[in-house]
Amino acid sequence: MKFGTKVIHAGINADPSTGAIMTPIFQTSTYVQRSPGDHKGYEYSRTHNPTRTALQQNLAALENGKHGLCFASGMAAIDTLMKLLKPGDEVISTNDLYGGTYRIFARVFSKFGIKFHFIPMNNPFEVEKLITENTKMIWVETPTNPMMNIIDVAGIAAVAKKHQVWLAVDNTFATPFLQNPLELGADIVMHSLTKYLAGHSDVVMGAIVVNDDKLAEELSFLQNACGAIPGPQDCFLVLRGIKTLHVRMERHCQNGKTIAAYLKNHPKVEKVYWPGFEDHPNHAVAKEQMNDFGGMISFTLKGNKLEDAVSILEKFKVFVLAESLGGVESLCGHPATMTHASIPKEEREKVGLSDSLIRLSVGIEDVEDLKNDIAQALKGL
Repeated sequence: MKFGTKVIHAGINADPSTGAIMTPIFQTSTYVQRSPGDHKGYEYSRTHNPTRTALQQNLAALENGKHGLCFASGMAAIDTLMKLLKPGDEVISTNDLYGGTYRIFARVFSKFGIKFHFIPMNNPFEVEKLITENTKMIWVETPTNPMMNIIDVAGIAAVAKKHQVWLAVDNTFATPFLQNPLELGADIVMHSLTKYLAGHSDVVMGAIVVNDDKLAEELSFLQNACGAIPGPQDCFLVLRGIKTLHVRMERHCQNGKTIAAYLKNHPKVEKVYWPGFEDHPNHAVAKEQMNDFGGMISFTLKGNKLEDAVSILEKFKVFVLAESLGGVESLCGHPATMTHASIPKEEREKVGLSDSLIRLSVGIEDVEDLKNDIAQALKGL
């Protein structure tokens, strides 16, 4: 199947009991057994649920993987991945990443003896220099949040395979519509389904997709044992959202390109971070490993004043000031005080995350309305 067909049909079958075309919401905690241990594949909904199964199969197909697993949030998915490790293990992570990921690495799992290295990853050879016998995982976001850096997944994958280290890629910003990390050599793909895949700002959920059977078995054990699983109604909402992922992403990308160009030419804007520009440091990598450049944009203001950024964010009328991203509506945020506030200021500034940086999640509205909204918000600075 082509992608636009897979989002609607992959892993999904009509309900055998009624013929319902939409996957039912199996709102049940347990399942009747004919005899002890003799059941129809489902025993208890923490372990398996038919609605969740359909979503997991669909996600695996979208990432061209074998096994999909869903969790109560993106952070629950990351928490589960970290539980593959033991005290003394080390993780090499990009230094430009979502604040919640940094927090769980630096303030939760570091307490249990896992060591994290946060480094720039624009050069795979620099990553290799840090690998020791204790290194067990390399953690990548691409595009990164919020500086929109692009990391060469295939290049990092070659290093990871050479040293028999897991490569995990957070594919939330790109979605499987724009890139498939497993095909580029990654071992693990993670998503915050809350964002583009669900797409309507009405559900919180995470997912992991892998190819390796043994790894899938370990993750399934942890999923069941630790229990951070989503409910069937949330799974239904994500399945419904995914059906329009391809058409939504086309519009996100189209609008993102227009807004990025508009901001780049605005006299009040210092710099625009968007991988579609030819002068982006890793534009060539983005062009090779992605199908398009997405709808996430960050920009800084001339003068780099916090009060200017706050003023603009308060004046937006179409862009909504809120946490999160990837919904049909356009969102704006201030990473330094919102999504990345848990990262120390000195660490934020190392990657260029200044006080005036504004992050936009460009939605699917009429792009002229979005341009006009930016114009009126920047007016008077």
